Amino acid sequence: MKLDPLEISSLLKEQIKKYEKQIKTEQIGSVISVGDGIALVYGIDKAMAGELLIFPDGVYGMVQNLEKNHVGAILLNDSTLVKEGMEVKTTGKILEVGVGEELIGRVINPLGQPLDGLGEVKTKITRPIERKATGVIERQSVNEPLETGIKVLDALVPIGRGQRELIIGDRQTGKTSIAVDTIINQKGKDVICIYVAIGQKQSTVLNVYETLKQFGAMDFSIIVAASASDPAPLLYLAPYSGVTIAEEFMFKGKHVLIIYDDLTKHAIAYRELSLLLRRPPGREAFPGDVFYLHSRLLERAAKLSDALGAGSITALPIIETQEGDISAYIPTNVISITDGQIFLQSQLFYSGIRPAINAGLSVSRVGGAAQHKAIKKVSGTLRLDLASYRELEAFTQFGSDLDDATKSKLDRGERTVEILKQGLHETMPFELQALSFFALSNGFLDQIKIIDVKRYETELHRFFQTDAVAKPVLEEIRNTRDLKDRDLLKKEIDRFTQDFI
Repeated sequence: MKLDPLEISSLLKEQIKKYEKQIKTEQIGSVISVGDGIALVYGIDKAMAGELLIFPDGVYGMVQNLEKNHVGAILLNDSTLVKEGMEVKTTGKILEVGVGEELIGRVINPLGQPLDGLGEVKTKITRPIERKATGVIERQSVNEPLETGIKVLDALVPIGRGQRELIIGDRQTGKTSIAVDTIINQKGKDVICIYVAIGQKQSTVLNVYETLKQFGAMDFSIIVAASASDPAPLLYLAPYSGVTIAEEFMFKGKHVLIIYDDLTKHAIAYRELSLLLRRPPGREAFPGDVFYLHSRLLERAAKLSDALGAGSITALPIIETQEGDISAYIPTNVISITDGQIFLQSQLFYSGIRPAINAGLSVSRVGGAAQHKAIKKVSGTLRLDLASYRELEAFTQFGSDLDDATKSKLDRGERTVEILKQGLHETMPFELQALSFFALSNGFLDQIKIIDVKRYETELHRFFQTDAVAKPVLEEIRNTRDLKDRDLLKKEIDRFTQDFI
């Protein structure tokens, strides 16, 4: 078989014409030292801060330190597989996490991998976990209540959609319970809830999951868990992964509630990473940028403008104190970033006042803007009644004779404390709260014995839910979110009180 030279040259020319030049460049470095979940890598001097690195055996890393001669990276999965001299590749990508509706009802780790044994999480979209917070022009002021279902909060420390409200207190005072009850109360309110567990025991996370499942709250919830047994890099990433998932829903015009439980353990994990990366230690050995650690996270909670769909992220960070010391380094940092705090006190908790919220130290900087009119009208004097009661309570311990005015203040204070008590997972709709506070502020409870206050409240609610005349009054409060006809409400409560006595 003879080949024509002209035919060969024409084929070669055709192939040269169709040839497309594809140049693929890869930055490849090598591990110079590894230990405690930290790898120092030489030879990738063009790596970006926060860039994803690929190590052999499917291990991933994230660039943290950009030094003159090497790069410091945190290892995100099995760091024991990484050895000195191993090859490392850059990806050119900032670390991303899968987001979207597919995550609802699931328990995942900060990298988006499932922990619930329900199979792979098949998300279609990913978002970088670090993002600049939404600007002031793209936001609007907080004006829509986020109902917690907890009487003392909805009345004294109201939370609005788009707010950042700190839950602070010693361990075992009910911080997580408040957060879980708030999630349970979002049922039917079109709010997606994300619970971020940072450094919790796996059994604790499982208890939260089972509680949410029991109350049907997992139908609109996502749990992002980095447990105590996980490496520090995962604890560091957990809240950023959680808020990234939340932002996807917010930008679609939806409302999100996110719980960070807790940011004390997050700061400790970051301190561990920073010290291992040889960053200079500052106060209490925390690095200098520990304020930025939490500020850039909490600033991402927002109420978007109408032009952007009016979605919102409401953040409830949790901080654990020691012996009620809210003036420590991390608590003061987070207090200055958030829009108020809910302070839980051990003494109140142990004396049977639960939720153990200290009304004097708890504050909401959004205030009445995040309350329904019905609650606003009946809760005005509550804080003053509680404050004067606590003050007078100290004097009564000396056993001195009291005048009638002081006695009546003490009686009202005792009944206020009693009405604000609430059982675990017993959330209450705002219209029933308004009913209880209206009865209290108008003196109907003054003639009820302390021991009978809770029974009176329960039966009053049942009366307004079943009585033919009283039921429309309650429905009007629910529909208008206001107290229109106070006289009729007084008349019906009086009718019930006379029968109760």
